[in-house]
Amino acid sequence: MSSTSKDEKTEVGSVFISNYPPYSQWNAEALDQVRERLNSPPQNDSPLGLYLHIPFCRKRCKFCYFKVFTDVNAADVQRYVDALCNEISMVSKLPVMGDRPFRFVYFGGGTPSFLSPKQLTKLADRLREHITWDGAEEVTFECEPGTLSETKVKTLREELGVTRLSLGVENFNDALLEENGRAHLSKQVFAAWEWIEKAGFANVNIDLIAGMVGETWDNWKDNIRRTIEMSPESVTIYQMELPFNTIYSKDMLGNHTESPVATWQTKRDWVDYAFDELIAAGYKVSSGYTLVKDTGKVNFSYRDNLWQGADLIATGIASFGHAGGVHYQNLPHMPQYLETIESGELPLGRGYVPTPHQSLVREMILLLKRGHLELDYFRDKFDTDIVEQWREVWESYVEQGYVELHDDEVRLTREGLLRVDSLLSAFFEPEHQNVRYT
Repeated sequence: MSSTSKDEKTEVGSVFISNYPPYSQWNAEALDQVRERLNSPPQNDSPLGLYLHIPFCRKRCKFCYFKVFTDVNAADVQRYVDALCNEISMVSKLPVMGDRPFRFVYFGGGTPSFLSPKQLTKLADRLREHITWDGAEEVTFECEPGTLSETKVKTLREELGVTRLSLGVENFNDALLEENGRAHLSKQVFAAWEWIEKAGFANVNIDLIAGMVGETWDNWKDNIRRTIEMSPESVTIYQMELPFNTIYSKDMLGNHTESPVATWQTKRDWVDYAFDELIAAGYKVSSGYTLVKDTGKVNFSYRDNLWQGADLIATGIASFGHAGGVHYQNLPHMPQYLETIESGELPLGRGYVPTPHQSLVREMILLLKRGHLELDYFRDKFDTDIVEQWREVWESYVEQGYVELHDDEVRLTREGLLRVDSLLSAFFEPEHQNVRYT
């Protein structure tokens, strides 16, 4: 993957990079080594995190590529929640946990807020039989606005101890929300916002997507204006992409239709505008996707620890974890996932044992998403001068106006930050340069 050209269309394929080596290279043959590492004491005092996957949604968005299920009944949901609790009971006994407390916890999906207040309370009670996150720096919970109620918001704050709520607004225009298959409308965003403010969460994030089908400049400017008026602690903006298994992608591939999504340059222009407006409103850029109002209050423990090689115990169907120096993913099919747990086994599906060099690459490309790399950090941790190791790549990016090289750091320009994911594969090993990412 090379940096995207100025007028390149948004075609089918993954652009957003969240790990290395690519997921397509993970396999079941690595699971013996994964189990061995999970059943060994931690190799160091690396921070420990927990990810819990709730795979249910009211609707499947047309751009969604996650493992989600719609049209489920209460019995299906309860069976899954019970399995998730049993899985956490099993992982809580793994030697790789050591005596480490959870530094960060993340409820993701799907739609974690799909669960009812009663189910959330039961989940919290069951989890606390085996683990605690009372001392965690950050407990994040993803929410779809239309699934929230005042009671549910209070449950998240008081029963689950959520410190950071991430609200999937995506867009404030009802016609665009409906076109893109979102389950909520704007009035539900504003209702949810009142409950959230009343509950007094320390940190609330609003998610937006630049380039939803039907997006225009006028609408995008209105989205940013409304976001600034709401004044969340942080704002996350993703540029719309079309991985292979989305509804839009299947239509493009099956019917040979044109891409309905704006070009990459248009999306970068929209994010560039958003950055300028949010900076003028007092926010600071924290990564290629995030802006923060008060950097002393919001530190993104989940993101920063994970990007620096922390252990992440992943639970739930198809979820990705990293522990004891290995990567793993849980089984991706619901019957298989449930039956494996109900038989008393961990639901491991595939894994990967990275080399030291691959661990370096992973950490470097993920940390570059923040917009800068401290050279001493990599000298101290990996005994590597990352500028000399990849000098040809860095100098190429300097020439294109994406990177500045300093004595103590590599720093992305705004233009580099807006296209950061497209810059990362140049650091991949040759055998991974042109493979499918997922």
